[in-house]
Amino acid sequence: MRPAQLIRSFEQITTDRLGSDRPVVTLFSGGLDSSYLLYRLRYGGFREIHAVSIDLGEDESSAAKQAIADRLGVRLHILDGRQAFAEEFVRPAITAQAVYLDTHPVSSTLSRPLIARLAVRTARELGACAVLHTANRSQNTLRRLNGALALLGFDGWYGSPYDLEPVDRERKIRELKEIGLDELSDRVVSGDSNLWCREFESGILDDPEEHCVPEHMYRWSAIRDTGDNERIEIGFVHGVPRSVDGVEMPMVELIAALNRRVGAFGIGRYAGLEHLDDGEKVLEIREMPAACLLLRSYRQVESATLAAETIREKMHLEQLWVREALEGRWFGELRGAVQSFMDSCAEHTTGSVEWALRVGAADTRGVHAGRPTYVRDREAWEKESIRAESSAYTCGYTCTRGAAYSGV
Repeated sequence: MRPAQLIRSFEQITTDRLGSDRPVVTLFSGGLDSSYLLYRLRYGGFREIHAVSIDLGEDESSAAKQAIADRLGVRLHILDGRQAFAEEFVRPAITAQAVYLDTHPVSSTLSRPLIARLAVRTARELGACAVLHTANRSQNTLRRLNGALALLGFDGWYGSPYDLEPVDRERKIRELKEIGLDELSDRVVSGDSNLWCREFESGILDDPEEHCVPEHMYRWSAIRDTGDNERIEIGFVHGVPRSVDGVEMPMVELIAALNRRVGAFGIGRYAGLEHLDDGEKVLEIREMPAACLLLRSYRQVESATLAAETIREKMHLEQLWVREALEGRWFGELRGAVQSFMDSCAEHTTGSVEWALRVGAADTRGVHAGRPTYVRDREAWEKESIRAESSAYTCGYTCTRGAAYSGV
């Protein structure tokens, strides 16, 4: 990383430094922080501003984003990243059992490198002088985006002006209201969403010692089905989730289907602390019904197809994979090397798991593998094992005696 290229404050974003005639790319979520950054760029004299929004299956609508972009006079680019996200980022996370310190599956850890990759591609196509984002010091997104942008080799300015120059919520709301943007003032938490996870933090959820998530914030995991033991079967082929109840579907559709069906039973809610750069920890709330059952299913199929020692070593490497991805080194060589091991294990991970869903829980009802390591009939196995051992002993004894008589 070249420190001279890193943007860390609004003071650095001037037309004298970056050039008023060169395009500027910003990552745009449609939220308060990213809208305020566009406002500061527009009223700071930049003439060509491009707001890049990556569609990963998030909550914010394209129409709402377009309305904000139109009001600020910037060009909006909405890029569809759902398939790439599912296949290139979520799939590896499933094979690596990407759960942060056994508390919650990772989410923004997976989306940030893809967002950075698409932003850099757009910036290069436009000849942009900068790629800006809005992560602040209490968000792990700061090091993930900056790390990815550095590893991708972007040679312009990049970073977040909120890093060293935070702007309080009231000021952002007031200044945006003054130009007619008042629809962002009712946000009480900071949210991040994609097809894999809906996450909430900050605001009314700041305090780990006292936090109560309003029920209306949950969408996927709002309990809608109180039936008993609905059955569902999830199938994998070479480590890739391929089917639900025997029906093959692309990963994007499969994840969406599981979020609806599994979430209807209130399954997949997580609350956990995650560390910042200096070691302090912040509270993050998630709902991830599909992730919950897919990760559990994958481990079951692994257990049915891989040797126990292989799984033990894999579990050790899983947290190494998580650490590298979490710290913004998705494109680094170490995570890539660990992923090679994960993919090697995945080649053998073919099978399915049947679940019985009930409110708040899921229970296994069957594990199936094409080349299983498990025993289905213990008594038959014991008899066969004894027979094989006896046969081997008899053969060994006979061969030994024969060799002795022959003078060998």
